[in-house]
Amino acid sequence: MVATLGGLLFGYDTAVISGAEKSIEAVLVKPLGLNSLVHGATVSSALIGCIIGGILSGFFSNRLGRKKTLLFASGLFLISALGSGYPEVFFFPGGEPSIGLLLMFNLYRVLGGIGVGLASAVSPMYISEMAPADMRGRLVSFNQFAIIFGMLAVYFVNWGIARGETTEWINATGWRYMFASEAIPAAIFGLLLLSVPETPRFLLLSDRGEKALSVLKRINVEPAAAQTVYREIKESVSRTAGRAKLRSFGKTVIIIGILLSVFQQFVGINVALYYAPRIFESMGAAKDASMLQTIVMGFVNVLFTVVAILTVDRWGRKPLLITGSIGMAIGMFAISALAFSNVISIATLIFIIIYTASFMMSWGPICWVLISEIFPNRIRGQAVAIAVAFQWFANYLISSTYPAMMEFSSGMTYGFYGLMAIISALFVWKMVPETKGRSLEEMEKLWKK
Repeated sequence: MVATLGGLLFGYDTAVISGAEKSIEAVLVKPLGLNSLVHGATVSSALIGCIIGGILSGFFSNRLGRKKTLLFASGLFLISALGSGYPEVFFFPGGEPSIGLLLMFNLYRVLGGIGVGLASAVSPMYISEMAPADMRGRLVSFNQFAIIFGMLAVYFVNWGIARGETTEWINATGWRYMFASEAIPAAIFGLLLLSVPETPRFLLLSDRGEKALSVLKRINVEPAAAQTVYREIKESVSRTAGRAKLRSFGKTVIIIGILLSVFQQFVGINVALYYAPRIFESMGAAKDASMLQTIVMGFVNVLFTVVAILTVDRWGRKPLLITGSIGMAIGMFAISALAFSNVISIATLIFIIIYTASFMMSWGPICWVLISEIFPNRIRGQAVAIAVAFQWFANYLISSTYPAMMEFSSGMTYGFYGLMAIISALFVWKMVPETKGRSLEEMEKLWKK
């Protein structure tokens, strides 16, 4: 539960901008005579940090350890929260927009993005290396629940800050409170991390066997089980483990990890999450109604993430992924058909909910479960970093091309996402191994074969 706070901050940090972006435009962009391209780059600047954090996560998790990397990420979240809310502090006079102030704001957002990139890779890695095999899927899935819950929480925080206030007050003060509010969960995350141990896998990779055994005895009820897991880990780890080559187990496992990440984004989920109010407004809903529909969709996301948590260790990873892909394809192809027919109705909302529910019970959490568990101990840090970096690149590519694709043809846009869902199902069916109930060390033996 402590590690999943990294996921909560992931969701919180990426969604907090939604309530503040108009104020940022009014306070930092328009007074300087800058255009919408600069505003768009400012709103999405955290994504640059996410890519950097994803790339660096392997280096940090292998050198510092999983726990210290998460501590570092919590520090970045804290600095970003306070700095984004009050970017003038130490460097610029308050209330005077300037290019330097705009750049400083973006710098703080990039720092937060680096924290997101680190947490998105290392939080599920930490959980998977601590969890017993029979409940690993369930516990890693809690990380996705925390991401969605973090997004939902910040929507309510932003709404609560802005409720009943004038636009002038929000532009002067309210947006600052929105960013600064993240400092509270960031500080709690950092403090709680001090009370949890390093993972036994990393401890053995660092030649600290006694400490690793001590941790295993804490997290396994039966002493015999702790000894068995310890022997399995030790057998899979050599003194040169930390310097193992990325392709030590072949290229197939790396390709599967990358494609899992890419398909999670290419099915178009972040279009549904980032542009939900705009989608609902384009369907004819009033602005307030579109925000309400977005919140409804948020609750649906939370509910179906719980479905994944309850079923992943009973049904397995592959059945959930394939079922989710089929559900997403049905939702997107239906929306595409409605768009081609120029039909705007409650059916569109229903199919969007079918689509997002299918994602949240499958690719949302299960992709993170598989990325955290399919890689052998010796290359996990490096391999997860590569997979997560590809995920953020794919996120940026899909999110940034959506407006242009919609201008060309909305029907074809949604049809493309439906096609990606079908291909993702075929990919899982043909290439992805089932990992339910297998220890992380058993996965290493699988790739050796």
